Amino acid sequence: MALLPELPADSIDLVVTSPPYFRQRDYGGGIGNEDTPDAYIAALMPAFAECVRVIKPSGSIIWNLGDKYDESNLLLMPYRFALAVAGQHPVRLVNTIMWAKTNPTPRQFKRRLVSSTEPFFHFVKSDAYFYAMDAFMQGDEPKAPREPKADSNIGKSYFELIAQSALTDSQKDLARTALQTVIEEVQRGEIEGFRMKIRGIHSEPFGGQDGGRKIQLDRNGFTIIRIHGNPIKRDYIVAPVESLKGSPHPAVYPVKLVEEFLRLLTLPGDLVLDPFVGSGTTAVAAAALSRRFIGIDINPIYCDYARTRLDAVQKRLI
Repeated sequence: MALLPELPADSIDLVVTSPPYFRQRDYGGGIGNEDTPDAYIAALMPAFAECVRVIKPSGSIIWNLGDKYDESNLLLMPYRFALAVAGQHPVRLVNTIMWAKTNPTPRQFKRRLVSSTEPFFHFVKSDAYFYAMDAFMQGDEPKAPREPKADSNIGKSYFELIAQSALTDSQKDLARTALQTVIEEVQRGEIEGFRMKIRGIHSEPFGGQDGGRKIQLDRNGFTIIRIHGNPIKRDYIVAPVESLKGSPHPAVYPVKLVEEFLRLLTLPGDLVLDPFVGSGTTAVAAAALSRRFIGIDINPIYCDYARTRLDAVQKRLI
C-alpha cells in the first residue's frame, strides 16, 4: 500500500490483479493471513479503493479471488468480497468471468466435487468504460465459410405445424411464404439456421428484447428468428493452470487469461496496473500486446522473478 497512493488519480486504463487468497498459501507475509473472512476482506479494501481512484473513467478493474473451504464448508470468499465492494465503493460489477481450468489439481474427494473454476470480477466506475468487443472477438479462430445445404427436410416440421395451427388462411399463406424464404437462405449458406414460433403452438415471449417478436406474433401469427452463426463470447474463459519452472510464487494464473482482458478493455499503449504482481503474468501479457504496465508486490523475491520473466519476453520481442 505504500506505492499505490503515489500513483495519480485517473491515470490507469486497466487494473488486472489477483491478491493472495484467504489462508491458502504462504505468500511471504501481508494480506491473506488474517484470522477471519471479515478481517481478510477488510484488509483488501484499501488496495481496492486505491485501484478505483487511479483508474480513468474509461478504465476497468479485473479482480480475481479464489475460494476457501473451512471444515468442509465453502466460505464463498470471492462473493463476500464482491458484495462488500458493492456496499463500500462507487463501482459497478459488469460481469463475473469464470476461469474454467482444464487441469485442476487431481484430488479425489469422497464428499464433494473438485473445484475447477475461479471468478474474475469486472468492475467499472463510470458508464464511459472502454470496451473493444470487435478486437476481442478477433482473438477467436476464424470460422470456415458456410457450405450450401441441400437438405430437403429443412423446415418440414414447421410446414406441418402451420397447417395444424389456428391461424387464419391468409396468415398461414404468409407464414408458408416467409418459411420458404428463410429455408432458401439456409440452403444458400447465407445464415446458419433459424427457429420459427407460431401463435398457439409455441410459448410466447414476455417482452424485453423479445418484444418485437411478440408484436409479430400478435400481428402475423408467427415470427422467425434467424441464426447467423456469428461467434459470441460467453462469461467464461477456458485455460489450463500454468506451472512455471523455478517460480517462487505458489499460484500462477495463465497469460492467456490476461491477454483476453487486455484485448477487451485496452488499446496498445494503454497503461495496465497489477498491485499484486506476484510472478509477473500481467506484466508479461501487457508487454506481449504492447501495453505499458506497472507492477507492485510486497515480496522482493516475487519482484525479482517477475523482472526475469519480463526481460525474457522483451528480448523475444526485439
